[in-house]
Amino acid sequence: MTRDKPTYLTAHTVPRFRKRIRDSHKGDCGRVLLIGGSFGMSGAIALAGRAALVTGSGLVRLAVPERSLSIIASSMPELMTVALPENRSGKISLDAFPRIMSLIEEADVVAIGPGLGRSAGLDALVMRLHREVRKPMLIDADGLNALASYSFDRLAGSFAETAANGVWRILTPHPGEFARLCGGKQKVATDRVAATCDYMSRLNIRPQQSDGGVILILKGSETIVTDGEQVLINTSGNPGMATAGSGDVLSGMIASLVGQRFSPLDAAMLGVYLHGRAGDLALDLPSVSMESVNASTLIDHIGAAIRELNSNETRL
Repeated sequence: MTRDKPTYLTAHTVPRFRKRIRDSHKGDCGRVLLIGGSFGMSGAIALAGRAALVTGSGLVRLAVPERSLSIIASSMPELMTVALPENRSGKISLDAFPRIMSLIEEADVVAIGPGLGRSAGLDALVMRLHREVRKPMLIDADGLNALASYSFDRLAGSFAETAANGVWRILTPHPGEFARLCGGKQKVATDRVAATCDYMSRLNIRPQQSDGGVILILKGSETIVTDGEQVLINTSGNPGMATAGSGDVLSGMIASLVGQRFSPLDAAMLGVYLHGRAGDLALDLPSVSMESVNASTLIDHIGAAIRELNSNETRL
């Protein structure tokens, strides 16, 4: 649909999970690589990793600075962790590029940004990975801020290049990050649908069959998802989800779904809806209030949201 006739994401309009065959193994369920977790911000990548596992990934690997490794490894024993070269402040170094590329060879999807931090080296690293990785990549948080450090014209050229190479980029900004990606020129609060459509028009990338492209997810109340042609508005979620780490959970969920062979657009649609639905289900518990919802609460309810969708018992 166009900006004039958007589709609303509900239990009736989002994609469904495929039924798993009896002899499925972890390789069939998606191999996710998450990059981030600088020292002092390790919780963000751990939340994304936990969310990816609970959403159904067979294997989740976190690539993090060496001094964050032990902290993150203890957060969930099912998560695999890999140490990367770091700078003096405990952030991933530009020297980590070859190691990251070798890890990407074993992954189905890559996500970068949760807990990444900022540095000139990281700005260069994110841009290089964005331009050279030939697999679907989700970019969030400081990964987006790294891209925003470059001019819009350079960014648009890089997205055109990756799309022409048949790969996808999924961008998940909140309004502040989106304004930075736009060069500070978009007034997001006035008309969010128009702002996202205008941004995609400026990129001038249209999804082509068998080609790549860009999926833009503008987070917030009624999160917007667009690939430049279709515009989708989410109906699930509540104000209690406006809490630190909520976006990291969403990143892990969408990366997990891409790894499970959903198309990037379908993964974005389903991930956004389930993320909001997990927040809604949390409020059904007498022990949870709007004020007490946190990122871990959301993760705890992802399974219930998936089960509800699979069983067609959603309360509308």
